[in-house]
Amino acid sequence: MKTRITDLLGIEYPIIQGGMAWVAEHHLAAAVSEAGGFGLIGAASAPAEIVREEIRKAKALTDKPFGVNIMLLNPNSEEVAKVVVEEGVKAVTTGAGNPEKFIPMFKEAGIKVIPVVASVAMAKRMERYGADAVVAEGMEAGGHIGSQTTMALIPQVVDAVDIPVIAAGGIGDGRGFAAVTMLGAEAVQMGTRFVVADESIVHDNYKDRIVKAKDIDTVVTGLSTGHPIRVLRNQMTKEYLKLEESGAPFEELEKLTLGALRKAVMDGDIKNGSVMAGQIAGLVHKRQSCKEIIEEIMREAESLLK
Repeated sequence: MKTRITDLLGIEYPIIQGGMAWVAEHHLAAAVSEAGGFGLIGAASAPAEIVREEIRKAKALTDKPFGVNIMLLNPNSEEVAKVVVEEGVKAVTTGAGNPEKFIPMFKEAGIKVIPVVASVAMAKRMERYGADAVVAEGMEAGGHIGSQTTMALIPQVVDAVDIPVIAAGGIGDGRGFAAVTMLGAEAVQMGTRFVVADESIVHDNYKDRIVKAKDIDTVVTGLSTGHPIRVLRNQMTKEYLKLEESGAPFEELEKLTLGALRKAVMDGDIKNGSVMAGQIAGLVHKRQSCKEIIEEIMREAESLLK
């Protein structure tokens, strides 16, 4: 299946792996790229030199194109952006902020710029500033979310911009792929489905929790702070929501979640850690390799789109 995104990124399949903090490191990014998709290293809040090491480790595992996701709230984001240029990365996706100040530097270096957006207004602004494509992400996604659903957001963004649109949020199988293709998307970005991939370094407890998840098992925390996050329910979310309801100050809420994602991903603490996952978790019933995930999705999508 060829689209403007496969041409833009030089990939076989229009499937992009989400740049998830603590999850999207060189093993996963390289495996997705080797399987014909587009892998991403999630820079998150890491220092620039750590990101450089991750890029070089990924290059040692694959000669296929891959990218870096830059979280713009990261105080090291400027240094990370420079490292991305120095290391000749194929493309960057950006989140948690506005990448405008970095776009000229990326474009001059020949790096494709693909911001993650949650509204038509931001998509149009990114196009004006020179973005090559946008990831339009609905609130069904895991982690930090906006307020629009994928089904409503994608066609509106597609109608509003001329650059290619990548759909994200609640997509984890061929049916979801086919659905957003019909809405005008030219690729999908998936996170939760790749969290449980064989090549993912995520702790087995985290993977098992996703595989066993039901349709109602995600919850959104942080609505009162203006930074909503979708995670799987556990003891931590129960306490967090109770504090939110009581009007607890931001500092108290922040203290509860400090280091919680690492606790879940690396240590396997699925009771007190932040088990980020999208609503698609209820459809993820098995572990597979990245190659198996991508090929299964493409087979199903192509049969539906004939």
